Amino acid sequence: MISAFTMLKDAARNYAAYRKTRDEIANLPLDIALDLNIFPGDAERIARQAVYGKAA
Repeated sequence: MISAFTMLKDAARNYAAYRKTRDEIANLPLDIALDLNIFPGDAERIARQAVYGKAA
């Protein structure tokens, strides 16, 4: 059984990874983002899928 502490630690680690990924995508220079076929306005969706898996 997973302890509450382990669950909280995993959740905090995932949220930190989500924030870092979201911020990196949102702050990409526009020309690089477009070269990668990424719209910076989609940073939240892309980061959520990358960290937590496919959206429901």
